[in-house]
Amino acid sequence: MTQDTLDARADAFVLGLLDDAQEAEAEAALIADATWAAAVARARDRLLPLDMTAEEHPGAEALWEGIRARLAASQPIPLPAPNPVPTAANSPRRPGRMLPSGIAAAIGILAGAVLGGSWFAPEPVVIAVLLDNAGAPTAVVEDYGGADARIRFVNGVEVPQDRQMQVWTLPSAEMGPISLGLLTGTGTADLDAPRLPEPADGQLYEITLEPRGGSPTGRPTGAILAKGLAARQEGI
Repeated sequence: MTQDTLDARADAFVLGLLDDAQEAEAEAALIADATWAAAVARARDRLLPLDMTAEEHPGAEALWEGIRARLAASQPIPLPAPNPVPTAANSPRRPGRMLPSGIAAAIGILAGAVLGGSWFAPEPVVIAVLLDNAGAPTAVVEDYGGADARIRFVNGVEVPQDRQMQVWTLPSAEMGPISLGLLTGTGTADLDAPRLPEPADGQLYEITLEPRGGSPTGRPTGAILAKGLAARQEGI
């Protein structure tokens, strides 16, 4: 196969133009054929402007209500029981000592309120609702900036045993797609993101199906399960 033929087939694979049998063969080759995997990575980079220039279609209010209801149903992380009452040696008037447990307990209660979604909970810089090919919501990414990001699934996803979901974002065309980490399931997960520029309104996020252990090229190579553009949150 010539280089031009290889690149044309990679473009067709990335655009979803292959039939089911051809697509299955192409996905299987991503693991066994490094040349093919590299061609697919190059194709994704070439076709990236299509994702960046696609029109944004806001979801219906019923869609947002369903997403908000599912996010509100998430359970707060349980906190450990407060420490026993300390001795007088822990007085706050003595520098370099621990805070009294009464204050520590109050901080713990405040932390519980934060984790439960009230009071001073940190606000994400952007939120991206990721939609599947049919336009149905699959997951919500909350990006807090720096290296802090979280994903919450609102619908189940079937993942073959030899594949693993990987989350990506596109800070800029110059940087290209950056991995935010691999997923082991469809629950809520903190993403193992690298430190990146502050996320921007309209930034692309997506989930792809990659070989177990992640993309062999460091770029998205597998089928796109869901994608969406970020919306910057008011007041951030």
